Amino acid sequence: MIATEVRRLPIGAAFDRMPFTRRHVLIALALFVAFVIESWEQVALIYVAGDFRTAFGIDEGGIGMVLSAVALGMIPGTLIWGPLSDRIGRRPTCFWSLIAYGVIALASAFAPDMATLMALRVASGFALAGVYTVTFPYFLELLPTRSRGRAAVYLSIGWPIGVLAAIAASVTLGSLGWHVVTIASALAGLWAFVIRAWVPESPYWLAARDRQDEAGAVLRELGSPDADAVFTVGVKRMGHPLDLLRGRLRPITLLMLLLNFAFNWGYWGLQTWLPTLLRERGLSLDASLGFAALSALVAIPGYVSASLLTGRFGRKKIFLVYVVAAALGGFYFATASTTVGLYAGNFILSFFSLGAWGVWNTWNGEFYPTALRGTGYSWATAAQLVSTTAAPAAVGMLLSNATGFTTTILVINAFMVLTALLAVPLPETEGRVLE
Repeated sequence: MIATEVRRLPIGAAFDRMPFTRRHVLIALALFVAFVIESWEQVALIYVAGDFRTAFGIDEGGIGMVLSAVALGMIPGTLIWGPLSDRIGRRPTCFWSLIAYGVIALASAFAPDMATLMALRVASGFALAGVYTVTFPYFLELLPTRSRGRAAVYLSIGWPIGVLAAIAASVTLGSLGWHVVTIASALAGLWAFVIRAWVPESPYWLAARDRQDEAGAVLRELGSPDADAVFTVGVKRMGHPLDLLRGRLRPITLLMLLLNFAFNWGYWGLQTWLPTLLRERGLSLDASLGFAALSALVAIPGYVSASLLTGRFGRKKIFLVYVVAAALGGFYFATASTTVGLYAGNFILSFFSLGAWGVWNTWNGEFYPTALRGTGYSWATAAQLVSTTAAPAAVGMLLSNATGFTTTILVINAFMVLTALLAVPLPETEGRVLE
């Protein structure tokens, strides 16, 4: 009897010859909609925020607190769900996170007072943090190496689609009150069942858990010609957060945290108060909503162009070019003296900043080995959410102190410049297999 030599491969190598198949399209659709839901939840109430003033008798500061509540809950949520996804898997994390979010969001629609609403909004953010944290790492771990950058950037288009859906909901449902918009958000939690049906567990995670047969089965579903090998992983110590601050990962982690904070401030500080800022420049509420909708539409070709370019020139070069271009657009927007100038500046800002976000969502998920990918992404997300929580209140304070349109936008835009500087030392990951 002749012994057959077992072929051993690093798990990342099983994705080198993998084709992009119909199964990948279903996976992309399921996780794309999940990202739309995440975007929707964070922006839906912005466009019906005035309803809170009537319902609860609060001013701009109170409205800012309501708008920040989900992000506040997501901060501890990401730090728990991320390491948990490294320990229990990507698939159950997505499923239980979305289910819990839907239940809590539904309860918040019937909040009788401000305190109850705030508590439930924080809790729904905590629940949503699971799928928010794991969507991109999960997707990256199911894609062929050569398609990873391009496909993951396309996934980011879910953000402006979510913004457009939120604007559409505010137009069609806003007259019925914020309760109805919140109920619509809660129903999105049912998408968890689609994810469970269409998206398999990550082969990277299965191999790291030494579940070789299951990893091979998923790889066969995905069309890998190397599915029958025995797969090895570089790191098996799963989900230990302090490992992010050891050895070669420490400088990457510190830069990554600062960049996520700055980049999100540069984007979110503007988006939260965009309708208010535009009204200060004479646009009506309807015109402001139209302005925001057009900005979201302009962002889509920004994502597409970044997707096409990142595979050719690499993550780092495209990210830097797009962030610098976004900062220039933000400066033009801040100093525009005409409505045409406002539109042109914000369209440049939207095109390049959202294109850069698409690259960053991919690049940021490629710095860490499988055993720490969920944990690393959770720290990145937490840094973004600290910024998301602080920016609305800080910009609200600037506005309440009559700082003015131009100065407020320039302060926000300075964070874009900082983002570009922080990205310079980070390593290129285009074409590299995931560890």
